[in-house]
Amino acid sequence: MNDLLLIKATAMFINGNSELQSLVFFFFLGLFIVNSTSIHGEYIKRSDFPNGFLFGVSTSSYQIEGAYLEDGKSLNNWDAFALTPGNIRNGDNGFIANDHYHQYLKDIEIIQSLGVDAYRFSISWARVLPRGRFGEVNSNGVLFYNKILDNLLLRGIKPFVTIYHHDFPQELQDRYGSWLSPLMQEDYVHFAETCFKNFGDRVKHWTTINEPNLFTQMAYVNGKYPPARCSQPFGNCSAGNSDIEPLIVMHNLLLAHGKAVKLYRKDYQRDQGGSVGIVVDCLMYEPLTDNDLDQEAANRGLAFSIGWALDPLIFGDYPPEMRQYLGNQLPRFSNAERKFMADSIDYIAVNHYSTAYVKDCIHSSCSLTANRAINGFVDVTRERDGVQIGEPTGISMLPVVPRGIGEMIGYLKKRYHNKPMFITENGYSEPKEQEVQVQDIQQDVKRIEFHEMYLSSLAQAIRDGADVRGYFVWTLMDDFEWILGYSVRFGLYYIDRQTLARIPKLSARWYQDFLKNNTQAPAIRISDLVLKLADS
Repeated sequence: MNDLLLIKATAMFINGNSELQSLVFFFFLGLFIVNSTSIHGEYIKRSDFPNGFLFGVSTSSYQIEGAYLEDGKSLNNWDAFALTPGNIRNGDNGFIANDHYHQYLKDIEIIQSLGVDAYRFSISWARVLPRGRFGEVNSNGVLFYNKILDNLLLRGIKPFVTIYHHDFPQELQDRYGSWLSPLMQEDYVHFAETCFKNFGDRVKHWTTINEPNLFTQMAYVNGKYPPARCSQPFGNCSAGNSDIEPLIVMHNLLLAHGKAVKLYRKDYQRDQGGSVGIVVDCLMYEPLTDNDLDQEAANRGLAFSIGWALDPLIFGDYPPEMRQYLGNQLPRFSNAERKFMADSIDYIAVNHYSTAYVKDCIHSSCSLTANRAINGFVDVTRERDGVQIGEPTGISMLPVVPRGIGEMIGYLKKRYHNKPMFITENGYSEPKEQEVQVQDIQQDVKRIEFHEMYLSSLAQAIRDGADVRGYFVWTLMDDFEWILGYSVRFGLYYIDRQTLARIPKLSARWYQDFLKNNTQAPAIRISDLVLKLADS
């Protein structure tokens, strides 16, 4: 019997008075505890993590704020993208989203009720600088984020602020093509300095850019994110070059980061006392077979995805694996740029969800897209010998593979000499079901299991010496998940799309209990949560 059925069965009998109902209740509860124990092997608790280790939740501006043209905010790239039919699943958009712009106080109270140490959120570029450097600072936008920061600090919650999380003023795309132009570097540095000036006295943890590697892949290789540029065989876009443009875009993103950090360290860090990192999408790769070619392919794939973003910011140049296969197509940093790019992060912010198998395509036949230099001549799959690598989720590319987070941390620890790390996103979306009821969404046992298993793997990596300093659940509440709209749910809270009511799931109560109780076993905690859910 699966966990959800056990939860439902136990909840049905809780409020009864008969001896039979009590016996049935404890029978199902016992089954659930045994089932939970068999899945996890060992229990995970907060005290398994070092003193001072931070736990938090994450969101991003476009995914929750709404108020898309309110109080001076301009149209951003995702607003414009959503206006074209077919770009977003079900015709969804972020125009209202979760209405966080008007309900931020309620959401901060929810965050406080969870008992987290920190909250990661992002600044809407188009809300603070509606026209980029071609216009004035929007005082209403600055006021909004000031209120968020002040209310977080009032409640003892540390803000982790991402400056750029996929959304920017559409005017910058219309004027000069955004990240395809070096002019975007100037706009980004102007935006970053505006944030340092207005918010830096209260922000001790900055991340400059969210997932430059994923953004580049989705927007300029596959053409799925705005500005939707790509070429065959990667996609069918009206314009683009999937082999060349991603290299240009990443180069501009990295230089924008480096210049912003150089400015921060020169003019702001001493007085404000903050640190700066960058958020990288960290999909773990394992070799499809035991042969040396696939092992080399897995290492090469990691260099082409993670090293592409991190090597220049730690070592001052792109990975040698990329230079070997891309040659002169890969842009070069000047000597002056290498100097300020090297060691331009204080910590690595890791977004990790899943793991995939990798096959070598240099000595084997592969698909047209895999057999390209831009992908490092590797083929990525989630299946081996007809067996999936992990349990499916609401996103087919992100199966559940708990060992992967430990493997990823081990890889980063070795390649980057144990640079401090934070897990800034880790989360679960349940597979889509037809006719699902709100009550079923609330009883999200699989999400609890996901976090327990991933946290267990992470705790082991820390015991093995990795310098990981925090873990953020993605996400606080179900939100606008980019091209998937509202069709997938990662949140600890369910959002009623009609009323925008925030409704806690079982996972919210589990997380709250996990953060308050260091020693109770998860199975006992979950049984307590069943009682609470029935009472509510």
